[in-house]
Amino acid sequence: MFNAINSRNILLTFICIFLFSTLLLGCTNASDEAATSEGVKENMLTIGWPRDVGEMNPHVYNPSQLFAQSMVYEPLVSYGDGGELKPHLAESWEISADGKDYTFHLREDVKFFDGTSFNAEIVKKNFDTILNHMELHSWLGFLSKISSTEVIDEYTFKMTLTESYYPTIQELAVVRPVRFLGEAGFPEDGDTSKGVVESVGTGPWILEEYKTDEYAIFKRNENYWGELPKVEKIQVKVIPDAETRVLAFEKGELDLIYGEGVITLDAFKQLESTDKYETTISDPVATRQLVMNSNREQLSDERVRQALHYGFNKQAMVEGITSGLEEVADFILPTNLPYTSDIDVRSIDYDVEKAEELLDKAGWILPEGKTVREKDGQPLEIEMMYDSAESIQKAMAETLQSEWAAIGVKLNIVGVELAVQVQRFKDNDFDINFFSNYGAPYDPHTFINIVAKEGFGFNEAISAYPNKAEILQQIALIPQTTDEAERQQLYTSVLTSLQDQGAIVPISYIKKTAIYQKDVTNFNFAANRDENPFTGISLEQ
Repeated sequence: MFNAINSRNILLTFICIFLFSTLLLGCTNASDEAATSEGVKENMLTIGWPRDVGEMNPHVYNPSQLFAQSMVYEPLVSYGDGGELKPHLAESWEISADGKDYTFHLREDVKFFDGTSFNAEIVKKNFDTILNHMELHSWLGFLSKISSTEVIDEYTFKMTLTESYYPTIQELAVVRPVRFLGEAGFPEDGDTSKGVVESVGTGPWILEEYKTDEYAIFKRNENYWGELPKVEKIQVKVIPDAETRVLAFEKGELDLIYGEGVITLDAFKQLESTDKYETTISDPVATRQLVMNSNREQLSDERVRQALHYGFNKQAMVEGITSGLEEVADFILPTNLPYTSDIDVRSIDYDVEKAEELLDKAGWILPEGKTVREKDGQPLEIEMMYDSAESIQKAMAETLQSEWAAIGVKLNIVGVELAVQVQRFKDNDFDINFFSNYGAPYDPHTFINIVAKEGFGFNEAISAYPNKAEILQQIALIPQTTDEAERQQLYTSVLTSLQDQGAIVPISYIKKTAIYQKDVTNFNFAANRDENPFTGISLEQ
């Protein structure tokens, strides 16, 4: 009896031990799975963005987002600090003496994420697809000058232009449309303007999961040829409202908010002041400018334009309205762009007496008992147009209205939708307009090309310049100049003349902001205004 009972108890004990061990093992496995799941979560960077990432087609424009396109698709050449043009998918290149032939030697260690080879054939296919739709891409200068594309051998690609165009290499660094889609991404008819089959790129990220207007998740391309990103995934949460983005960040639902205008400057400063988060501000990416239409009678005299420049306290306005995040601009382009760093321009400081003296000399006199200057019975009344959705433009317009009133100038400010602002500027239907240049890698050549373009506001804005014809002639010469010293001399002459005659008034240097949780490290803005900044970022475990 004892032995039977003892044996049964021993058996029950073994069963209990087995069940307990199984249960413990199950808990351990569940715990391991949770840890693994948590580990993946901890190595995923989540950002907030105001718009959907778009269709992820490298050859089209909106609604595709530039930062997302740059995660998946890569250029032949990349744009670095100080305008340095560096090898990327092309290891090296040669340019013929006449500036027409470009021969690119491609990297041989690059594959698309589906394992297919990156080579000269696929480079040509992408170029030819883009060139078949020049109605979409004529804005990019070098594309309209391509006369032929040629596969020399498996890893050598040649492109021939109809004429010399020095910005070609620089324009190859832009995020779209000259980036490279793998064979599997092309539709049957090869026409990517209508869409792609799959977003097959060579870049460090692969689009893994996507829900329209909600989120996109990019996973790390483990077979990437270049520097492997530190984080495994990037989640982009679509949050259209800026205040909602800030709330999500404060709740810890977002790791990072970065860019231009993604949150208000007030919100950025408030979050920065708490010391709970890390913040970074970029180098200047563009210059906020006033464009004065010298074709208007009131603005045709250079002395009036200069008086308006002297007549407001730029330092106080910029510091007050941007909370010191933007800095006063003395030059019409950021000086971290190529050909701009050594240009000396005449500095104009706040000087009410000087402003009034210039207006008097120009014949605009303030009659006794009146608040607005007059000339030949006409009041000095000017209209300023601004983007109604842009709070900084609105605040600056209101400040200028007040300060110019003190020197006898009546400024009427009009807020319009961005599309209207752009169209009115193109149509020459403005007195004064806010504008900003395009930034790297587009400028300075894109900016001066816009100045020279007929049917665009700048061309009319400089109508009263006595040397306008000479300026336009110099602008036409710059892209064709193969001599570096001569090109610098031309840029110096053009940019100095544009600014010194007062039709383009620099206000402030626009910068990007980034705010991120304490566990986000190694954040750096890319030199290219449109490139993503994710590759070097780490998340502390």
